[in-house]
Amino acid sequence: MTFKIELPHVGESVTEAVIGKWLKTPGEKVEKYDPLVEVVTDKVNMDVPSPATGILTKIVAKEGETVLMGTVIAEMESVEGESSGTTNSPTAASLSSSPSASRIGTLVQGANVGPTGGEFTDTSLSTNTPENVVSRDSASASSTARQKGFSPVVTRLAAQHGVDLKSLVGTGLGGRVTKKDVITAVDNAETPVVNATMSVDCDDIIEPTPIRRMTADHMVKSMSEIPHAWSAIEVDVTGMVKWRAENKAVFESENGVRLTYLPIILAVVASALQANPRLNSRWDDGKIIVKKAINIGVAVAASEGLVVPVVHDAAKANVVELARKLDGVVDRARSGAMTITDVQGGTFTLNNTGSLGSVWGGAIINHPQAAILTTETIVKRPVVISKDGEDVIAVRSMMNICLSFDHRIIDGAEASEFLQAIKSGLEAVNITSDLI
Repeated sequence: MTFKIELPHVGESVTEAVIGKWLKTPGEKVEKYDPLVEVVTDKVNMDVPSPATGILTKIVAKEGETVLMGTVIAEMESVEGESSGTTNSPTAASLSSSPSASRIGTLVQGANVGPTGGEFTDTSLSTNTPENVVSRDSASASSTARQKGFSPVVTRLAAQHGVDLKSLVGTGLGGRVTKKDVITAVDNAETPVVNATMSVDCDDIIEPTPIRRMTADHMVKSMSEIPHAWSAIEVDVTGMVKWRAENKAVFESENGVRLTYLPIILAVVASALQANPRLNSRWDDGKIIVKKAINIGVAVAASEGLVVPVVHDAAKANVVELARKLDGVVDRARSGAMTITDVQGGTFTLNNTGSLGSVWGGAIINHPQAAILTTETIVKRPVVISKDGEDVIAVRSMMNICLSFDHRIIDGAEASEFLQAIKSGLEAVNITSDLI
């Protein structure tokens, strides 16, 4: 039986993808779940698996072509006795559970989404950019097995710097040669890694990769479609800082996960979203869609670049449970082992540029969400407080929180109520708080 393979949907805001490299050729027999093709979107780099065992008869979408999600990209003839189960390609749900989609290269969600760092995590900005991340092949093979084909990114980078790919031992899954392997080889040869050519004025000209072009388009779409507005307030987090210092050792000993400020802030933000549901919504064809689930995306600096895993149902979890959820998604993000489920369904984004020393900023909203909150660096400074009915100057730990919001959905008063709810929640934390 002949059936068509469609490009699967991986998220409500992902509308198109670039065909990276076909891993199978027409006439070749393909086993069920074997990777068929590498695709690049503005959220993930991934391998699309075969929905059935059969013969690949026709490739419809060519390498480098941009196609809409749901478009037919190939045709297959199922092997006698095998059934595809559907005439379409596997759904996002089946992709997330299939072997070839168990790992994702990168996530780029929204603009100006800084890494979760500083006091929140101990990550730092990577020099590798997410647009150059290479998808990993999940075919079972020894770590020294040599890959038969190379991705376009790897091939292009190797050609630019004269690297013989056959001489490299791949460190990727199944022995696949990755972009990092090529860069290491170039560094060892003391050749600068610059994806650029020189102009007549001796300026570097960088040719954007497909995912960088998609990211740029996503940024323009967010700024052109969403009327941004901004608001910010300062928060006295002295009590939170003292509570963490007092409970850190016991918490980590009893729960086996690190205690950062992030799970505390997540709990407060989730509660504020419950009380202010407009912030947990999106604009859709002239209507406001208020999301029932509170799924908060958190920016993380992973080894291969910036990713934004999603903490699902954040409002239903306490600080301990949020710490465990964060530990899991952050670990998968850093190891390149995130599943599609890890990046789907975000309704609000939490961003921290404090690790960069920023004290004030205005992030671009993750389209199609209604808002993004940035937590800035925590600094000690003198402030005026009330003590025994008198105004006194004291040294306090202060943090600015900045909100970018969709002015079609949210007015200044609603934005201020949301920020004040977060401020009250964070300032309520003190040395005697029972958070664990």
